[in-house]
Amino acid sequence: MSYLLRVQLPDRPGSLGALAVALGSVGADILSLDVVERGAGFAVDDLVVEVLQGALPDTLITAAESIGDVRVDSIRPYSGILDTHRELELVDRVASARDDRLQVLVDGVPKVLRVGWSTILDMGPHGTYRVVGSPGAPETQAGSPPWMPLEKPSVLDPEAEWVPQIWTDMDTKLAAAPLGNTGKVLMLGRPGGPDFRPSEVARLGYLAGIVATVLG
Repeated sequence: MSYLLRVQLPDRPGSLGALAVALGSVGADILSLDVVERGAGFAVDDLVVEVLQGALPDTLITAAESIGDVRVDSIRPYSGILDTHRELELVDRVASARDDRLQVLVDGVPKVLRVGWSTILDMGPHGTYRVVGSPGAPETQAGSPPWMPLEKPSVLDPEAEWVPQIWTDMDTKLAAAPLGNTGKVLMLGRPGGPDFRPSEVARLGYLAGIVATVLG
């Protein structure tokens, strides 16, 4: 069983090693690590850890937070692909697809950016509509977002009037980026959090911009 932990820890030598030892003490192996963000004296990392079947996630939280100044922002089951070039591989898959390139994009984005779902929105004569969505995208459609057309990658207000109630009930964090100058928007949903960090929004913007160029 694998879990994705987002942890905030001091950005100083030895912090990550101490965390690895603490997690190892409860039988957890670190499979991968991504630096999400660095600030003044702290770092936010995503760790994929493997534990024995039936192990309680609370033991991981307790072990991690037994170290001073370490905080677990979130923990959730994880079954994604472990690699270090996720964005590049997704762009390559989109570029080489013969058709349904937008579907290839939204299917791959949740694993790349570690979110619950992704969808592409566009504007038509009767308002905003969904073009394609990933397998995990909710069936309930969004209202008419007042921010479309979107000018830059942004974190969206998850409690705004256009957000379906079921998304709000699931505490879904939202972010979006324009797909070039097409008018389309790539939107991400992360049910249950954690919040989108500025670095993640920047990655989303870069990915959307590169894909828009590839799509021509």
